[in-house]
Amino acid sequence: MARLSPLEKLETGMKILVGGNRALAVDDELAMKFKSGDSIAVVEKTEEVLHIPAAERRVAEDAVDKTVKAFGEMGAISDEAISLFFESFAEALADEAIWQKINIVNQEDIALARSRGRSTTRLEATPAMRQGMIDGLRGWAKASSQRGRTIETIDHGSWKAELIGSELGVVAFIFEGRPNVVADATGVLRGGNTVVFRIGRDALNTAKAILDLATRPALAKAGLPEGAVTVVDSASHAAGWALFQDSRLSLAVARGSGRAVDTLGALAQSAGVPVSLHGTGGAWLVVSQTADPKNLEAVVADSLDRKVCNTLNTCCIPRSQAQQFIPAFLAGLEEAGRRRSAAYKLHVAKGSEDCVPSSLFEKKVQIGRAEGLIDEMQAELIDPTNLGQEWEWEDSPEVTLQIVDDTDQAVALFNAQSPQFVCTLLGEDEGERALFWQKVNAPFVGDGFTRWVDGQYALNRPELGLSNWENGRLFGRGGVLSGDSVFTVRTKVTGTKQGKPRQ
Repeated sequence: MARLSPLEKLETGMKILVGGNRALAVDDELAMKFKSGDSIAVVEKTEEVLHIPAAERRVAEDAVDKTVKAFGEMGAISDEAISLFFESFAEALADEAIWQKINIVNQEDIALARSRGRSTTRLEATPAMRQGMIDGLRGWAKASSQRGRTIETIDHGSWKAELIGSELGVVAFIFEGRPNVVADATGVLRGGNTVVFRIGRDALNTAKAILDLATRPALAKAGLPEGAVTVVDSASHAAGWALFQDSRLSLAVARGSGRAVDTLGALAQSAGVPVSLHGTGGAWLVVSQTADPKNLEAVVADSLDRKVCNTLNTCCIPRSQAQQFIPAFLAGLEEAGRRRSAAYKLHVAKGSEDCVPSSLFEKKVQIGRAEGLIDEMQAELIDPTNLGQEWEWEDSPEVTLQIVDDTDQAVALFNAQSPQFVCTLLGEDEGERALFWQKVNAPFVGDGFTRWVDGQYALNRPELGLSNWENGRLFGRGGVLSGDSVFTVRTKVTGTKQGKPRQ
């Protein structure tokens, strides 16, 4: 058998084996960048060869070192001390002097992101985001923990076995550029876990300000190890790739765009690390023939208040009721735009345009994009095979419309093209709703507006992340990842010290 040796260099055209029977060729750019000590990662699903410089790997490994050490100390930390941490963290964010300092850094981040043509919709640390972080942390302070909880007892008479909840370990997060995820990530401490995370360049400085001014002082006040919350201090994607390849992680959580999350998930899984992935979002609304047009208008408007993962993205309307439903649908879009002082953008699947006023395809409006206001046609055609495309809009609500024959066709389209995330059926027929529940392949199923898909809003649990079923159904848990769902189970036996023969 051939012996393994360090890869010292890459040459243009060199073949790299993928999947056992295919090969990717090294290009000029990768060959030039690669230095001795660097590493590469091959992602079969996305057909990528990723370059990880040695320095970025060290940054990630150093961060995990601190978090692993802290986890070893968390077993001696009481639940009361962990509650004090969350309370202290919340108090710091509620302090006007501290928040003003954080806000100054955040405004600098926003300006830099805009200069690069980046979206700032989720980057701005608004009063609502601030209050959400405070409420979430106070929720964690009061939340129960699976740590030490007896889940089940099996009594054998002279001896017994107990299933007991326990800490899982080090949890890694990679987030898109939104500052509130710093508070979200700390939720895993509720169960005695520790957290290491990498945040995107846009929000990195804001995240570091929150850590320095609020998180670390709260850890010190509560007597928790400083490494219990650690940031990978690098804006490089390579540092994130290296982080998710670290086999010391107990769980890897990725939140962001679809392709990036696919890459991160594959890297973690290749290292044997369990994953919780949330990539492509966008909710679907299926309108039944029994729906009330007034309800449709309200549901559309309330599902488009801002762009997040559970925002309405695709709407299916039955052709038989298009004459009364399309005006209600458009009125809802109009209202959503009015609330944001913006025009809406409509993508109409080819074959459905006969149900939409032709004037919308001829009307030019200003659509708010990351780069500013852009003159566009208010309605445009889209290929009916692209119904799952998620619209990442800024100020202008943006949706896709598909005319269908019936609910069954809409469900088939959802199952085939969507990220299999959120689907809601608007209608009055209980039997149809029951069949819809059975047929639609979604972890989140509703009967009206789509924005209810949120751990805090729906379950009264601060949320660490949401998962779709794009990569398959989840084993043993729901789509909402919460602090009390990050645990393992240990088995404890008592009463066997005198021995007992097995039958």
